[in-house]
Amino acid sequence: MTATLTQPTGTAPGRKGWITDWRPDDEAFWKSTGRKVARRNLLWSVLAEHLGFSVWVMFSIITPYLAAAGFEFTVSQLFWLTAVPNLVGSFLRIPYTAAVAVFGGRNWTIISAALLVIPTTLLAYCLMTPGTPYWLFIVAGVAAGFGGGNFASSMANISFFYPERYRGTALGVNAAGGNIGVPAVQFVGPFVIAVGVLGASQGVNEAGADIWLHNVPLLWMLLALFAAVMAWRYMDNLSVSRTRIREQVPALARKHTWIMSVLYIGTFGSFIGYSFAFPLVIKIEFPEFSSLWLAALGPLVGSISRPFGGWLADKWAGAPITSLSFILMGAGVLGAIAGIDTGSFALFFVSFMVLFLMSGVANGSTYRSIPAIFQAEATATAGRETSEAEVLQAKKLTAAALGWISAIGAFGGFLINQGFRISNEQTGSVVIAMYVFLGGYVVFLALNWWFYQRKVFVDQAPSLAYAKV
Repeated sequence: MTATLTQPTGTAPGRKGWITDWRPDDEAFWKSTGRKVARRNLLWSVLAEHLGFSVWVMFSIITPYLAAAGFEFTVSQLFWLTAVPNLVGSFLRIPYTAAVAVFGGRNWTIISAALLVIPTTLLAYCLMTPGTPYWLFIVAGVAAGFGGGNFASSMANISFFYPERYRGTALGVNAAGGNIGVPAVQFVGPFVIAVGVLGASQGVNEAGADIWLHNVPLLWMLLALFAAVMAWRYMDNLSVSRTRIREQVPALARKHTWIMSVLYIGTFGSFIGYSFAFPLVIKIEFPEFSSLWLAALGPLVGSISRPFGGWLADKWAGAPITSLSFILMGAGVLGAIAGIDTGSFALFFVSFMVLFLMSGVANGSTYRSIPAIFQAEATATAGRETSEAEVLQAKKLTAAALGWISAIGAFGGFLINQGFRISNEQTGSVVIAMYVFLGGYVVFLALNWWFYQRKVFVDQAPSLAYAKV
């Protein structure tokens, strides 16, 4: 069996067509055709999403160097520069998810990768032009939000390529590969900044070395163009992913869409919020520390641990893994506070590594459970084994729900960033914000237990118990 390809109307000869026959749950089809096609699409989807994350959080590694480059912004203004891309990217995840159903996964990957050229070019201009006003940096931050939307469209697209038994692993790999875009730009950025390529030096850092901040956006601009070309050449559109907007709306009426959205604020919101703010928080609390590239280790740990969280959810269940994660994240907050109070960078840093590690595990466990919940809900509603059409409808609702949940969860990162900003403005430290985050984890833990772990719920609706299915 092979996939059936048709050329879309108006498509140039030789350009990729649409796969109209896609049955990944058919074992013979999967082995003969599906697996190879799915892996190829996953590879280039990961690249585009990875670069999207890098552009999304690019300001996190740029802001600590702006003073040395001659841009005299306040700490509050710097926090806003990292918060604006987070906020815009969160909202864009909703239309980006719908775009896959409207334009096709391959087509939208090309467009979304190409859109990354706008923020990188604009930021490069800002950094290469002495005296650039603050409002223009904000505009660049708004454009950087394009990168935040890539995750939702990529995950919605890949969810259609894989059968249920492999979807958790595929989504975990796709998400982790994208998330690693955060530590990639934070790790490579400081070294790229130190290498003169184009233009004159924009200042000197604490060690007296010249810095070329514009190198960072220029490098990722070229990578974005490469990703767009590779998506054009090697990815496919799936006809089964085409869904009218009105067919996606019912996902919003599902109770579990909103419950999981709130939990995702605590998991992914923590990951992306800390990723945006970590370099700046280090600069505030430990100003003598100059090796900011170490901040990239946090997002790296959180990214790598994400597939592990999905694997644990596949093996045992999602809810208990998420609960344990929230408990350990609370411990990480307390450790970070103790590190700040005692002036121990080692304790502070290790505690934040725990926060990143467990946020990654919780990301994997919650996100893996979303398709399982919608599939189980479809089975429970039907009262029998679901038909192929019902399975496809559940997948379409899942794709729509993934977009909403990822958007609301990402908004949690904006709240974390603003919490740090307000706390620093009022007290000169981020400690108060950390205590607020601790309270948040207590609330998320209670919510997770009430809806998905307590015995009454599991007995009444075992198929929806946010558990192994």
